[in-house]
Formats: sequence, C-alpha cells, structure tokens
Amino acid sequence: MFKSLTKLDYLLKETFLGLVRGGWMNWAAVSTVTVLLFLFGLSLQTSWQVEKLLYQFGSQLEVSVYLEPDTQVETIEPLIATMPEVAAIQSITKEQAWTKLVKEMRISDIEGATQQLGENPLVDEMKVKARNSQVVPTLATQLAKLPGVDTVQYVDEAVKRIAQLHQGLNWITLTITIILTLTAIAVTTTTIRLIVMARRQEIEIMQLVGATRAWIYLPFILQGITFGLVGGAIAWSFISLIQQFLGKLLANQPEFIQAITNGVQLTPAQILLLPLILLSFGSAVGLMGSLFAVRRFAKG
Repeated sequence: MFKSLTKLDYLLKETFLGLVRGGWMNWAAVSTVTVLLFLFGLSLQTSWQVEKLLYQFGSQLEVSVYLEPDTQVETIEPLIATMPEVAAIQSITKEQAWTKLVKEMRISDIEGATQQLGENPLVDEMKVKARNSQVVPTLATQLAKLPGVDTVQYVDEAVKRIAQLHQGLNWITLTITIILTLTAIAVTTTTIRLIVMARRQEIEIMQLVGATRAWIYLPFILQGITFGLVGGAIAWSFISLIQQFLGKLLANQPEFIQAITNGVQLTPAQILLLPLILLSFGSAVGLMGSLFAVRRFAKG
C-alpha cells in the first residue's frame, strides 16, 4: 500500500512539474481542446434539442380543419367521427377562438375589438386527432374533400423542414468536429513533444538508473489527459454560462416562444451526460496526442 502511494505521488509530482515547465504551450493545447469541446458541446446540445422539437412536432397528430363561414360544426362532426383514422375530435367555435385570440393579445375590451372589425373574422375549427402519425396525410386529404371544409392544416411540412435542418446540423457538426479533433491532437502532440525534449537529459539519467520506458513516459501521457480534462471543464463552464444567459433572455419572451423553449429543454439525464461526454472526449484527445508525442522517443 505504501509503495503504491509512493508511485502515485511520484507520478502526480512529475505530471505537475511537466505542466509547469510547459509554460504557454500548455495553454495553446488547452485552448485548442477547449474550442473543440465548446463547439462540439454546443452542437451536441443543439442536436438533442432539435430532436426533441422534431419529436414534439412529429408526435403532434392533430389536423386542424377550418370550415367555410356558412358551415356549422354540427354538420361536419358526424362525418368525421365515422372515419377509421380518427381517434378524437375537438370542436372550437369561432366565438371561442376569437375570445382566446383576444386574450392572448391582451385586449381587455373584447366587444370593442369585435365592433372595430365589424364582425368576428374567424371561422369554426375542428381539431381532429389521428390514431397514429402514419395516417395523418391520408386523413388530411379525406378531410379536405368534405363539403363545407375550407382548409386543412397539419405539421407535416414543418416536420420535414426540421428533419432536414437536423440532418444538415449533424453533417456540419461531424465535419467541424473531425477537423478540430485533428488540430487538437496535433497541438497536444507538439506540446508534449517539446516538454519531452526539454527534459531529455533527465530522461536519459532515469534510463541509466534502470527506469522502464513506460514509467518514464507515463507522466507525459497524464499531462495530455490533463489538457483534455481542463479543456472539457472550461468548455462546459462556457456552455453553462450561455444557457443561463439564454434562459434569462427568453424569460421575457411571448408565451408561444416560452412554450417551444420549455419543450426543448434538456432532460436531467442529458444535463448530467453532457459534461461527462466533454470530459471523456477531451481525455481521449489528450491521450491520443500524448501517445503520438512519446511514441517516437519511447522507441529510441
């Protein structure tokens, strides 16, 4: 036990000594890893949020049916109820829709607003819920053919657009991540290599007294991992600050914007997973960079 603690103490001291001697080159490596992990973390978080938005719209099985001005809900509802694709029907009269709209616009005098327009400009609406998302386009087509139906709307087009956006973001994220990962590994490799060269004389002495190559170069590998961990911690701090800023900014936005924002909030599991991913990714980048740096010297 004492021997293990002695070895651990030696590794930690040698790692710290290497970091001190690295000087500004350490910050070059850490900053490169930080930029990589910051952009990767933002992209990953955005991808999760777009997925939730996609699911939110994709799981919206309601089809909005707007009737012609002279058509009453009572004449259409029995026809819709007989359709096998229909799971539920909610009727909204134009009076109910107008009252809700006026309240959302924060107009206290509903009668006055109606008089200014001459009459209620809205029409009766029916929200038809489909049994599953696959039958929504077919149901919308059938509803549009009913007599007295003016227009039919559902979120199919919005889902397609969001899906295209999500796919495009994933490709952009992958490209940027690959480029920055290679850059971070290269900078880490150069930094560790310079530190090794600066301590070349000490390494030769250690080899003469019988120290193994693995024992000699392990502190340098730990330095690379430290670069990744520090970069991950800084990147996560920046992402957290941006989240807090956006949270305060969106707090005063209209209810519609707040509803969408609340719908794409990360789950507790994702909130815990994101920093773990950043730290793990950073450690892997630092490990690869340090291994590339010491490989040539270890073979010598």
